[in-house]
Amino acid sequence: MGLILELLREDPEKIKESQRKRGFSETIVERVKELDKRWRTEKYNLDKARHKRNKLTRKIANLEGEAKQEIIEEAKSLSHEIEKTEEEVKQLEEKRNDLLFSIPNVLHESVPVGEDEGDNVPVKYWGRPKIRKKNAPVFEKETGGETPYAFWEFEPKDHISLLEKLGGADFDKAAQVTGSRFYYLTNDVVWLDMALLTYALDFMSSKGFTVIEPPFLLREAIMKGVLDLNEFKQAIYKIEGENLYLIGTSEHPLAALHSDETLPKDDLPLTYTGISPCFRKEAGTAGRTTKGLYRVHRFNKVEQFVFSLPENSWEWHETLLEHAEGILRELKIPYRVVNVCTSDIGAVAAKKYDIQAWMPGPGEYREVVSCSNCLDYQAVRLNIRYGEVKGGPAEGFVHTLNSTALATSRTIIALLENYQQEDGSVKIPRVLRPYLKPYQSAPKTQLVPLRQKENA
Repeated sequence: MGLILELLREDPEKIKESQRKRGFSETIVERVKELDKRWRTEKYNLDKARHKRNKLTRKIANLEGEAKQEIIEEAKSLSHEIEKTEEEVKQLEEKRNDLLFSIPNVLHESVPVGEDEGDNVPVKYWGRPKIRKKNAPVFEKETGGETPYAFWEFEPKDHISLLEKLGGADFDKAAQVTGSRFYYLTNDVVWLDMALLTYALDFMSSKGFTVIEPPFLLREAIMKGVLDLNEFKQAIYKIEGENLYLIGTSEHPLAALHSDETLPKDDLPLTYTGISPCFRKEAGTAGRTTKGLYRVHRFNKVEQFVFSLPENSWEWHETLLEHAEGILRELKIPYRVVNVCTSDIGAVAAKKYDIQAWMPGPGEYREVVSCSNCLDYQAVRLNIRYGEVKGGPAEGFVHTLNSTALATSRTIIALLENYQQEDGSVKIPRVLRPYLKPYQSAPKTQLVPLRQKENA
């Protein structure tokens, strides 16, 4: 029995409170509760009828003649009733589960109530952002004076201008041949993208995570298990004429890795890091950072994923956040952590942190990491349980957690803008340099503007 069904029977008010915080209707809770009550009643009647039939069947063996025939007829009649009740139980269960699965995850009590992403609550700042002098009063007000800062000695450029000077991307040609929100990465920025991926995999494997490159396509039934497909149908790509979707993140195929399995509890947690391209329509975001690398239809990402015992999942949520913070600290990119509010959290997570990197171009903190505890929301839908032995009797559903380790497109923005020099060159963080050193053509310590390269 999953957490939401358990709460429905024992503490429905907790689900209603979560619905209210999300701004959703509470009536669905009563509808599911009524269907569950009817299902339990019919299931009780079914079990009772089966038990009676079994008693009659045993009785037949000891009877003869007319008495035996009477019991046989009674058993036949009972079998017809059982068939009807079985169908009723099946239909009630399907109706109940369809409604039950449409209820979002039950929010953790610490999730702030809010109307949009502006109501996300900062919980931590790290680093010393460089800001424009004229923006100091606004920065101090927005951060509550909680983080130190330094001033730029020149006017910082945004990543689009820097990429143009570096010859690192071609957005116009990509738009011409494919459409908006696509890009060609070129020259040294391709090496930078590869170095970031390799570094992130190395970082996560050093934490004991198993490295996986998953399938990039998933069946619809699996997609329904890992996300609210009604909510995300406009955000992911479906293959025309196929029952397949392109993945929006490796979280989804990693979640499905143990579908329909009972995992030995002594093997938990299972920790994975996935590397994959991610494909997203970004529907409904017109006018929101449409140029550049920030909000694109395809990007590369390294993901963290954990299958945990229920009692350990909140500890793992904090651990995944620590890993993501550790990567940004090693890259020396200033950031803040926010507790994501009710309207921005989505249906699957019970609690979510975002990490927002400081981006000097726009002079804002912008999201580069999402870190979620999904409790048993995905496990119930994918039928992933735990027990004493693999495939044996189940004790309950596992909890699943996910977090970005590093998404290259947004990290490249943060690197270019924070490490830029007045001449348009960009220093490469020291932690990345070992991942570029083996390649003769790769940049080693800095990205140099194309014109300087040509004149060298």
